[in-house]
Amino acid sequence: MVGTKRLFEQALGIAAPWSVKEVRFDAAALQLTIAVDFAAGSRFAHPAHPGQHPVHDTQTKRLRHLNFFQHDCHLEVRVPRVRLPDGKVALIEPEWFGKLAGFTLLFEAPVAALAREMPFAAVARLVGESWHRVHAICERDVELALAELDLSEVRALAIDDTS
Repeated sequence: MVGTKRLFEQALGIAAPWSVKEVRFDAAALQLTIAVDFAAGSRFAHPAHPGQHPVHDTQTKRLRHLNFFQHDCHLEVRVPRVRLPDGKVALIEPEWFGKLAGFTLLFEAPVAALAREMPFAAVARLVGESWHRVHAICERDVELALAELDLSEVRALAIDDTS
């Protein structure tokens, strides 16, 4: 089974201190679940506090990932909460977590790409999620893109109601 775990680590782009701990396939439910954990003794960076911080405790997060062939795929990730120098405890999410809770970046990217080409309802049917979840992914994607825009030089705006 070690070979299978390494295969999934490479396919998911997971690197140390993260690793695949278990792969479960439920043929009846048509679902693959991949358990991801981090190495004992790992320390993690926090964007607001320089340095590497010790793990205080953990939470398990379940994320929807890209399908494995025709089967739904989920990651169950043991996520660390670290103790910061000011005494506060903060959740550390890996860079492959999505922008919206419950999804990986690799799941959100094709959803957003599909939504540019077809209605949310069609995307929802295609990926097996609700219209509301697809809408939330796209709305969050647009919010983040708009936050990065510098519109300080814009002096006029025109709208073509025909197109």
